Formats: sequence, structure tokens, C-alpha cells
Amino acid sequence: MKIAVTYKAGQVFQHFGHTEQFKIYDIEDGKVVSAGVIDTNGTGHGALAGLLSAFGVDILICVGIGGGAQTALNNANIKFYGGVKGEADKAVESFLNGALQFDPNAKCDHHG
Repeated sequence: MKIAVTYKAGQVFQHFGHTEQFKIYDIEDGKVVSAGVIDTNGTGHGALAGLLSAFGVDILICVGIGGGAQTALNNANIKFYGGVKGEADKAVESFLNGALQFDPNAKCDHHG
């Protein structure tokens, strides 16, 4: 399994569509076996789902996410966990421990 987190300076970045980096974690047997940061190279919003799909991502952890991006992730079979703040590594630990809840209604403040 691969988990991606919107990423900036060790923290979960606030807006999926504007993130410049993702930290991608490779998970085996419920544990992180490797992790690395990738640049989005200016890709935004819905196109980011294609980028994550190309990297084989199964799960996205983020703070805010707009409706179009949610649809793109759903179409790419990537499950997202929105409304998550704090350190990226701790967010992944929380997911692996079953402490994150899937919220299909997580949205950015400026999206309806």
C-alpha cells in the first residue's frame, strides 16, 4: 500500500490543489518501510489525482480538498482523509493505528 500526504516542511499542507509536494510512504505489514518526497511540478487540482495514481498511491491524507479534486480521486480509486492537521509522519502513524476517520465531506474553506 502507498500513502501520500500533502506536504510542506514536515507538516500536512493545508490545500490539496495547491500543494507543491507530496510525501509518499510505502507500507508493508502495517509499517512504513520507506518514504520520499515528490514535487508536483506545478500540477494542480484534479490533475494531481493522475500524478498520485501514476505513483501507485492508494490513500491520500490532507487538510482541505475541493469537490473537483475529490471526484478525480474517487475516479482514480484513491481514498482520501481530509481535515488532518499536524506532522505528516504522525498523520500516517495515526492512519496505520486506525485513528483516522474517512470523511467524504471534507472540503476546503473556500469551496462549497
